[in-house]
Amino acid sequence: MALFSRKSSTAVIDAPAASTPDSQLLDDISGAYALDPTHSRIGFSARHAMVTKVRGQFDQFEGTAVIDTAVPANSKVDVTIKADSVTTGQEQRDGHLKTADFFDVEKHENLTFTSTDVARDGAEWSITGDLTINDVTRPVTIVFEETGSAKDPYGNVRVGFEGSTTINRSDWGLSFNAALETGGVLVSEKVALEFDISAIAA
Repeated sequence: MALFSRKSSTAVIDAPAASTPDSQLLDDISGAYALDPTHSRIGFSARHAMVTKVRGQFDQFEGTAVIDTAVPANSKVDVTIKADSVTTGQEQRDGHLKTADFFDVEKHENLTFTSTDVARDGAEWSITGDLTINDVTRPVTIVFEETGSAKDPYGNVRVGFEGSTTINRSDWGLSFNAALETGGVLVSEKVALEFDISAIAA
């Protein structure tokens, strides 16, 4: 599979949820998994002009996870995101995000996240790891909610998680800004990262 293909190596077709035993929560989700980019989203939002939020996402990424429900600290997550796949639905803004003011995609091809610690409290997972943007690496903690697990109609064991965290983009050197005449700045320093993850058992 190509590194940043959005197509899963397993053929998957969206289908309505079925009320069969295969659609119920699994007793134990421990095991090795691969992210399914076709059914996942890695997004972000930042406030623009102190007024409203602009939302975007990365369209190309891949990742692996090892889940250990008995000893959560043994769990592991690795994600690689292609920087120039950033999109906000507005071509001019997307082009600016790819310049040296932000992701500098000509010099820095990927963003990466590698977990260093995993903890669990019921359905809530707290994943701490190293986030690298523009060759700057800093620790972040992302809190995930386990949203479900099932065997789909094609025999794939799937797990789902939703998570979020807030970072200060200037910590990674993403410091572009412009002052507003009325006070404040054009782009907020705080950026919310948003994750909707579907993963398939390896």
